[in-house]
Amino acid sequence: MKIIETGFDGLYEIESTVFGDDRGYFFESYRKKTFEDLGIQTDFVQDNESFSVKGTLRGLHFQSEPYAQAKLVRVALGKVMDVAVDLRPNSPTFGKHHTVILDAKRHNLFLVPAGFAHGFLALEDSVFSYKCTNYYNKASEGGILWNDPELNIDWQIENPIVSEKDKLLPNFVAYKNAPLF
Repeated sequence: MKIIETGFDGLYEIESTVFGDDRGYFFESYRKKTFEDLGIQTDFVQDNESFSVKGTLRGLHFQSEPYAQAKLVRVALGKVMDVAVDLRPNSPTFGKHHTVILDAKRHNLFLVPAGFAHGFLALEDSVFSYKCTNYYNKASEGGILWNDPELNIDWQIENPIVSEKDKLLPNFVAYKNAPLF
């Protein structure tokens, strides 16, 4: 595995070493010792998977304390534009976002630490898989409007498929007035 720094504390893109031949391929999508050797402490307790048709936008979601989650995300099938927004008020990258293309053909991953909002746009029909460091808790669920003008995320799509719930998320100004991290 190759860990790629993003300029955000704790936020990494990960390139897996893929072993392939005419039968197919094999790669490790997670190895705790590799992360520990790099100083990345993780304790994953839950795995999730979703399927999204091309043009679906999910997010920007987070879990607040004490149920905040770090996530190790990847695409098992398809391709997505993945976005993480730093919501940690004392962070030098507070309110900024980082984007990565997760592609099943590249087998790359994205480690999103607790304290970030997370979302993605399915660029193709996609199976999205992620490990979490904390259990889902409905009362701690939060989010920020995907097209918030202050965040200025270029989703590269005009009319994505967005759930009614995600259309009603608060804007970033509301979050800044009552930060949860």
